Amino acid sequence: MKVLTEPRKRESRNVTSILETVDVNSGKRTVVAEFEDLIEAPNWTKDGRYLVYNNNGRIYTFNLTTREIKEIYSGVAVDCNNDHVLSPDGKSLAVSHHTMEDGESRIYVLPIEGGEPVLITPMSPSYLHGWSPDGKTLSYCAERNGQYDIYTIPTIGGNEAQLTDTPGLDDGPEYSPDGKYIWFNSTRSGLMQIWRMEKDGANPQQMTFDESNSWFAHISPDGRLVAYITYRKGDVEPGAHPANKNVEIRLMSSEGGEYKTLVKLFGGQGTINVNSWSPDSSKLAFVSYRLK
Repeated sequence: MKVLTEPRKRESRNVTSILETVDVNSGKRTVVAEFEDLIEAPNWTKDGRYLVYNNNGRIYTFNLTTREIKEIYSGVAVDCNNDHVLSPDGKSLAVSHHTMEDGESRIYVLPIEGGEPVLITPMSPSYLHGWSPDGKTLSYCAERNGQYDIYTIPTIGGNEAQLTDTPGLDDGPEYSPDGKYIWFNSTRSGLMQIWRMEKDGANPQQMTFDESNSWFAHISPDGRLVAYITYRKGDVEPGAHPANKNVEIRLMSSEGGEYKTLVKLFGGQGTINVNSWSPDSSKLAFVSYRLK
């Protein structure tokens, strides 16, 4: 059974959040801002001007030039977790919001400038991770009948399609920029490893094989590189990605092969749950943490 990966009640006052970027060529880290509470999971907007993150159930933008912070009005969706994604055209935002009736995560879509959210997944729990390049489909991890698998659903709502049914946890589904593949992470081989499959779920292929627990593959906009986060074997159970651990952000080719460690940091949960590549594929945004 999946270990809950979106801890809504995580204590925020005991941590300082450090919003950073890293140049994937030089490895140079730049501190963008520090926050005296918990922020998570930055997305980079299509125009490169803003980072989008969640804080205490709300979604905010951070202007990289002026440093101005603004809340994105999201109507009833005010208990959002760290699974939020921008549409390929940059005009919409999809969020995972814990609804009042049962506290479980469901996916909603709203305008990026703010507005009333539209419910997409009536069934729960559903945790968003990807948006197809043509803008027509969302990919997500969901529990149905006691098993967590990968699903897709039309962006306008409708019937969901189950893409995986292998024993073990499948999570973090994200489309490649060409729309051919969905990348995901799975415990089906023992440790959590990075996999990819065709967009209809066919031909799953394991992409990492090391002795770490690897999560959340994020493909660069140019399709060349994949960034992901790893926990050391023994630090966590394969199906868990908790906060406050020593972790690494790694890079590998989208064709697989050897990886390189880009960043070592204190973090984990909230660091790069969703795609945080800059539009020009030169940088990643992420969050590291410091305990008070």
